[in-house]
Amino acid sequence: MSLTRLVRSSFVAAAMALAATTVDAALQAPAEAPQHDSLAGQLLVASPSMMDPRFFHAVILIVRHDQNGAFGIVINRRLGDHSVASLLEALGEKDAGATATVPVFAGGPVEPEIGFVLHSPEYRRAETIDIDGHVALTSSHEILHDIGNGHGPKQSLVAFGYAGWRQGQLEDELRQGAWFTASEDPKLIFDEDRDRVWDDAMQHRTQAL
Repeated sequence: MSLTRLVRSSFVAAAMALAATTVDAALQAPAEAPQHDSLAGQLLVASPSMMDPRFFHAVILIVRHDQNGAFGIVINRRLGDHSVASLLEALGEKDAGATATVPVFAGGPVEPEIGFVLHSPEYRRAETIDIDGHVALTSSHEILHDIGNGHGPKQSLVAFGYAGWRQGQLEDELRQGAWFTASEDPKLIFDEDRDRVWDDAMQHRTQAL
């Protein structure tokens, strides 16, 4: 599906505004649940043996991870550069001051009509999810307006779709050696040449769970 068609989906206008709270609620642990070693804020790096084409050489920032499952954004699947004005126009909104152009990424195979913005933590809105104090996630039209007008976060990555795992699935895949983990590095998320992200993340990989 082309990006233009994707963004014009009739579900996007509502989905972008609600995605953060919906995903957060879906992965929120019950208060009485036992403590879980979370990978939130770490990078999930596809092993060289990963043959699934959706995740070949993928690097994923884990946004949420608890006993109910996991949710993350692929950070090295660039779709192309698009003006913020065109993204907003496809969402049915206009902003004459939105002059910025941003790279857009395929964040994962699940719900590719939903948009997310990973960004530096100094920017906050009511729906912003703090990941680890170094990176945050916001899903709303307002952050696009702010980015387009030069009032957005210092660093950002716009993605559509996400990667998700049901309860225990990610742990099983880690034990099978499908993934490595690596410490989160804002340079890898925002600054590094996308063609080098997997190689650089592999150099910083750690032992799986």
